[in-house]
Amino acid sequence: MHPSVQKVADVLDSAGLHGRVRELSSGTHTAAEAAAYLGCELGAIANSLVFMTERGPILVLASGAHRVDTARLAQAIGVQAVTRAMPDEVRAATGQPIGGVAPVGHPAPLPTYIDVELEEHGELWAAAGIPASVFEISYADLKGLTDAVEVEVA
Repeated sequence: MHPSVQKVADVLDSAGLHGRVRELSSGTHTAAEAAAYLGCELGAIANSLVFMTERGPILVLASGAHRVDTARLAQAIGVQAVTRAMPDEVRAATGQPIGGVAPVGHPAPLPTYIDVELEEHGELWAAAGIPASVFEISYADLKGLTDAVEVEVA
């Protein structure tokens, strides 16, 4: 198992969430690719997106069904601006590559926000540290595991 995937599996296990991390035969770099591969609704894909603010990096767990409105997000979380992190900033903040960023398993905790849209789906799918790995989790478990603040992002 890839070290990033093992970190995610260890976090899930430590939290008592014994959902299986699945390694895929090929990477999925977009929510649409992941949904097609898994046979689930696009909205059930929980994208882990890193953004930059004047306070540093933040993690947004967003539904794959829509794009994050950065101006709306900035207003909702009380910062001046939210911008998409560059690949090197994503790697520095999470230790994981774009397309495989998991909601957990990072070198240090990130302020995390969860898209309320995700609650409309029974089970969610999130990347598990590399583009070729995912895990299934409920909205409540994902919110609790990441200590995420609920926001409307679209």
